[in-house]
Amino acid sequence: MKSSFVEAKKELKKLANPIQAEILQRFFKTGRGQYGEGDIFLGVKVPQTRKVAKQFRELPLAEVEKLLHSKIHEERLLALLILIQKFQLSGEGEQRKIYRLYLKNLKGTCRVGAQRFYAINNWDLVDLSAPQIVGTFLLDKNRSELYRLARSKHLWSRRVAMISTFAFIKKQQFDDSLKLAEILLTDKHDLIHKAVGWMLREVGKRDLVAEENFLKKYAGTMPRTALRYAIEKFPPVKRQFYLKYGSK
Repeated sequence: MKSSFVEAKKELKKLANPIQAEILQRFFKTGRGQYGEGDIFLGVKVPQTRKVAKQFRELPLAEVEKLLHSKIHEERLLALLILIQKFQLSGEGEQRKIYRLYLKNLKGTCRVGAQRFYAINNWDLVDLSAPQIVGTFLLDKNRSELYRLARSKHLWSRRVAMISTFAFIKKQQFDDSLKLAEILLTDKHDLIHKAVGWMLREVGKRDLVAEENFLKKYAGTMPRTALRYAIEKFPPVKRQFYLKYGSK
């Protein structure tokens, strides 16, 4: 197994695809004023990055954190995928270290030259990692951290709060998903609307009554995007019923 973050970067760079990189730059909204402003891509696909992560799963945490501070998107993704593998193979003590490292790099900024940025700073990075690390760690613990994140001014903290609950949903635990969805219903960002709707839909796959009780209370006031995501799998007639009361 490799032991240097520099070696990991070299291995990933071998897979770079400039044409794919241009596509990803547009897809992930990296233009001026957009949510992914300034992000740089190599053009490496996620399955390829997963393979590299397996090669470097024994990378020390300090080296993984250096990789997480890269200005290149796929290198940060690689770091998160390595953290997930390490988390899954570790006992609670090591899992706690990974959980804390994750939150530190979510809420703190990194510096590359004059540029400052958040390490976990796009929806794909959040969605692939938050349930696997934050949600799974909190399955049998106090979840107040998620409520602090949900009330943050930081976009990615709020998305982590919501998406982390996917781990709870898979264990038939819906209360926190529904409570956090309620908190985030007034959020102004489309990426939070999508996260809320997605988690409501996942609740509904397992407990339709729980989802519909929520929708009956909030369908008339919740953001239209959140509502559409939440009812995406409903039969057409029922979907139209709820859309009729959507106000945004």
